[in-house]
Amino acid sequence: MSLEDIKKELSSDEKLLEQAFHLEKFYKKNKVAILSVLALIVIAIVGINLKNYIKNSNLASANEALIALQKNPKDSNALSVLKSKNPKLYSLYEYSVNANSSNEKGLESIKVNDEFLNDVIKYHQNVIKKTPSNSIYYNSLALVEKAYKLIKEGKKDEAKNILAQVPRNSPVAPVARLLAHLTIK
Repeated sequence: MSLEDIKKELSSDEKLLEQAFHLEKFYKKNKVAILSVLALIVIAIVGINLKNYIKNSNLASANEALIALQKNPKDSNALSVLKSKNPKLYSLYEYSVNANSSNEKGLESIKVNDEFLNDVIKYHQNVIKKTPSNSIYYNSLALVEKAYKLIKEGKKDEAKNILAQVPRNSPVAPVARLLAHLTIK
């Protein structure tokens, strides 16, 4: 080992020691900020995990309540748990019960901020009233119903125009074609 090699090694050791001193100085100067950031990261991780745990717990409770209601629809405890833990699922359950029993007043009493469920509720209210309706999600079916009512009233040309609006890829397109054949007479 030569003198030059020893000088280089000491020089690199000095640089490493110097960097360690700078790091220690930086840490002492910014100790509060560093610890605060670390504390915030830990709090955020704990908060996110707690939020997910509560959400999953609420979903599990709501699912158990729904299963209990399917077994016993008169279980008021399960109904209140479902309503408090998952209001959207509660609204869907209310819709299901009232639509299956053709309860128009029950359908009217459902309060929900969901566009899809509101549209479906209005559609089923009109089905119960036996009046055609406009529906975003049941559009093709609503068109077929309007056309059928017009055919019954003898307004075949209007019915043809409405049936022409049913898309060919719609699940009710075959029914629309059959109704169009009824207007041929």
